[in-house]
Amino acid sequence: VQLQASGGGLVQAGGSLRLSCKASGFRFSSYGMLWYRQFPGKERELVAGISSGGTTNYADSVKGRFTISRDNGKNTVSLQMNSLKPEDTAVYYCKRDSTVGLWGQGTLVTVSS
Repeated sequence: VQLQASGGGLVQAGGSLRLSCKASGFRFSSYGMLWYRQFPGKERELVAGISSGGTTNYADSVKGRFTISRDNGKNTVSLQMNSLKPEDTAVYYCKRDSTVGLWGQGTLVTVSS
């Protein structure tokens, strides 16, 4: 049972990145999925979520710029990040939305000004 995140990197302000999180070992389609991020010295904060039925929600700071989506056939949840800002620089984590949480490893996103 695991989540494998990928897609982080270095991008200039205004650019785009797409993060992916591949799930294995559990019935992916039955769970909501979440993306969090963590700034240095801060706690993780919720960025976006998508329910098992496809309902999405976003933090105010990313609304209109980030889009979360899921592909149940590929057991993957993605986070499309557009119009990136230096303040989006963080380690991003995917998480299964369940009583027993399951976290992916973080992927670093660095946005240069």
